[in-house]
Amino acid sequence: MTKETFSKSERIRKKRDFLAIQRWGLRLHSRHFTLLYHRNQLGLSRLGITASRKVGSAVRRNRIKRLLREFFRLNKSSLKCAEDILLIVRKGIANLTYHEVKGELEELLRNRIDAR
Repeated sequence: MTKETFSKSERIRKKRDFLAIQRWGLRLHSRHFTLLYHRNQLGLSRLGITASRKVGSAVRRNRIKRLLREFFRLNKSSLKCAEDILLIVRKGIANLTYHEVKGELEELLRNRIDAR
């Protein structure tokens, strides 16, 4: 049985890490997200989320971030290599359900594997 937690070590928390991914990471786009990913030397995948005020109020931004963290928590075992993943949320996402978010992210992750 795999551990399904989302610990602090699996989060991107420092500004320099966010900037490094933006500078050297590969980008994929979908309707509601921009996915940036870059290999790391840590031995585990980490997630960072960016949602500007254009997305909506703080309540809506936090709800979307919770959905994204939940998706990552449940699907991190499918990420084979150690990567830093940055999700940038676009406008118009506020009313999506978890299943809509899940479908869009699964498609992005499939495209990430094909892009290599």
